[in-house]
Amino acid sequence: MSYVDEVIEQVTAQNPGEPEFHQAVREVLDSIRPVIDANEAKFRKDALLERLVNPERQIKFRVPWIDDNGNAHVNTGYRVQFNSAIGPYKGGLRLHPSVNIGIIKFLGFEQIFKNSLTGLPIGGGKGGSDFDPKGKSDREIMNFCQSFMLELYKYIGADTDVPAGDIGTGGREIGYMFGMYKRIRGLFEGTLTGKGLSYGGSLARTEATGYGLLYMTQELLKDHGIDIKGKTAVVSGAGNVAIYAIEKAHQLGAKVLTCSDSTGWVYDPDGIDVAALKQIKEIDRARLTEYKNYRPNSEYHEGRGVWQIKADIALPCATQNELDIEDAKQLVANGAIAVCEGANMPTTEAATKYLQDNKVFFVPGKAANAGGVATSALEMSQNSERLSWSFEEVDSKLNQIMVNLYHNIAKAADKYGYKDNFVVGANIAGFEKVLDAMNAQGIV
Repeated sequence: MSYVDEVIEQVTAQNPGEPEFHQAVREVLDSIRPVIDANEAKFRKDALLERLVNPERQIKFRVPWIDDNGNAHVNTGYRVQFNSAIGPYKGGLRLHPSVNIGIIKFLGFEQIFKNSLTGLPIGGGKGGSDFDPKGKSDREIMNFCQSFMLELYKYIGADTDVPAGDIGTGGREIGYMFGMYKRIRGLFEGTLTGKGLSYGGSLARTEATGYGLLYMTQELLKDHGIDIKGKTAVVSGAGNVAIYAIEKAHQLGAKVLTCSDSTGWVYDPDGIDVAALKQIKEIDRARLTEYKNYRPNSEYHEGRGVWQIKADIALPCATQNELDIEDAKQLVANGAIAVCEGANMPTTEAATKYLQDNKVFFVPGKAANAGGVATSALEMSQNSERLSWSFEEVDSKLNQIMVNLYHNIAKAADKYGYKDNFVVGANIAGFEKVLDAMNAQGIV
């Protein structure tokens, strides 16, 4: 049995009931086989893969909080500090009922390579809780966030671990957490990113993941002689990533026809109205059923179905494993030319393979949605310098990071004979930088 297969088998046996983590490890290790096979004896001797797939630290803790009626609740908090070879741990805090240790490990493992690909000195980590912010009052969310930070503060810091937002964790939640961290530690330091502009946040951070996704998509198409202007796109999700991906797509001259939330999806043949979407989701915090009030010509459908709409580009921006094999077949049948992931691992393994086999350009989330964490790292730089850069300066740096990132993964794929296989390219390019750092620092 090869070294790669041994480690995959070991991960599955040692981490039962964690299918998302198994999937992430399998996908990464399978795609870096050319590098592993060429160095198998040395890597096996140094237990390199075992060190890569085992987090440096896993933290699990209870989070008690009190609701507005005086009732106590207990949620579970997590922080997985996966790999610090190239810098302090960096990764978001997800607040969602689906959160468990396996999902946090999958996200943290992916984050190692995503962060490496940005070219910035940040390691991989992830955290969160099974707390659901939906339907909670501001006071209840504050109570939870303060209780959460009462434990988390022990493990984080500007040069140790710098958490950020994620699903369920926006500016409000980051603000409550930062306030509690500052009170406990007596330090005003950049230990959280995604902060408000009045207390150390970065311009363009809110837009960064969605904008970065489109900068990547534009460069991919341009590299293959295709102009994004005039193309149509289907987008899933209606959160931060989706909203700003749609906004930037329209700015670049493409037309986005769909968006979705957890209850249904919208098809707007005239192009999604970004202002209406922001009003519904960011201000009213309502469901997409409201969209038709703004655009009578649009259609609202219950359930899922975004991928059945014919378009040139598909941008999954919601959650993991949302685009399955049947969706992939529909996209191919509809003549899609590219699928770029705005969410973390939103495409199943079978769907990914089908898209690649049918010559659809496919860029995985660790590369395509790296704009968010890249701009978080730019926020860290601004905090360290005690400076604030202009929106244009941050946006320009983001654009250049994503353009460079695309060419790095394309080159890595070419180098090992996998032209246009951006899954292989992203994993190898991310892995090689982490590998160099791990080898330099010894068996730690």
